[in-house]
Amino acid sequence: MLDVQGVTRMFGRKAAVDNISFRIDRPAFVGIIGRSGAGKSTFLRMMNRLLDATAGEIRVDGRDVLSLKGAEARAWQSHCAMIFQQFNLVPRMDVASNVLHGILNRRSTLQTLFNLWPRADILKALEILDRLGIAEQAPKRAEALSGGQQQRVAIARALMQDPKIILADEPIASLDPMNAQVVMDTLKRINVEDGRMVIANLHTLDTARRYCDRVIGMRDGRIVFDGTPAQLSTGIAREIYGADASFNEAATSTAIPADTSPDRSYADLMLS
Repeated sequence: MLDVQGVTRMFGRKAAVDNISFRIDRPAFVGIIGRSGAGKSTFLRMMNRLLDATAGEIRVDGRDVLSLKGAEARAWQSHCAMIFQQFNLVPRMDVASNVLHGILNRRSTLQTLFNLWPRADILKALEILDRLGIAEQAPKRAEALSGGQQQRVAIARALMQDPKIILADEPIASLDPMNAQVVMDTLKRINVEDGRMVIANLHTLDTARRYCDRVIGMRDGRIVFDGTPAQLSTGIAREIYGADASFNEAATSTAIPADTSPDRSYADLMLS
């Protein structure tokens, strides 16, 4: 289903993503973990065609999506929905309209300008919001919602596209633990119930262990681990995150435990 071969992205002389390859044969929930700067977000943005790759192929059902141009590339983006850490909603627009914006590329300029939507699309948007437990928020401005609710609106917008694959770039990094759980539960339910592949960049091993079928660990642009959550040992965690990583970075993670004394390594904190 998804075949990544030799994908590289250079920024000047630095490889943000360095010749990575892996294959996913079923609609699994895949977590990509690693420190900030490991190349996780760069890879997702290449897959969604927000960034061009320097080299390599990303084949979905046999078609190299990195070679698509123009209308074909835009069509691919509708089949590969992206969820961002900061939601990327239109704050002053109502929730239902934000969800409908998931299919903007299928509408004419005139329809978009006057915010004209077919009844069937409006009903579909409301049905998705109801499924995610936030239908009552449909008429409210997006900016009036909590962070967790806004992220569920972003997920609803992604579902409006009816995508084959959902990419989630640090979807819970800015949320408190309770809202983070709600968002992750929602993504997992979509994966299981809809049979959609979900690829999520995650900070914490605890989250990866709880929700993922498969985990890919990246460090300095390269894949240093590819296996099941059960295979994430202390040694592998240290290889991914580094034994000498700063305490401050670990302290910003959603699921950091109470005991965070500065003499503990980043890997030790992640494994607590």
